[in-house]
Amino acid sequence: MNNTYLTTEELSERIKYDPRTIRQCLKDSVLLEGKHYIRPFGGRKILYIWEIIEEDMLGLAQNNLAIPMANGGVCHG
Repeated sequence: MNNTYLTTEELSERIKYDPRTIRQCLKDSVLLEGKHYIRPFGGRKILYIWEIIEEDMLGLAQNNLAIPMANGGVCHG
């Protein structure tokens, strides 16, 4: 399994969000530990899994019934 692991700064460049927004708003509400990011070796460093994030972003973009919520999540209505 070949995954691309990105730091917060690298992810921010790809998705055009400020690194602070990723840390404070997206992490643990939209980007979930174990699915979208990992903490290698149980440490503090966070590595985001690009392929999973890209797949989820494209999937949500194609879902016309997804209603964006203020906290960064979506409502499937």
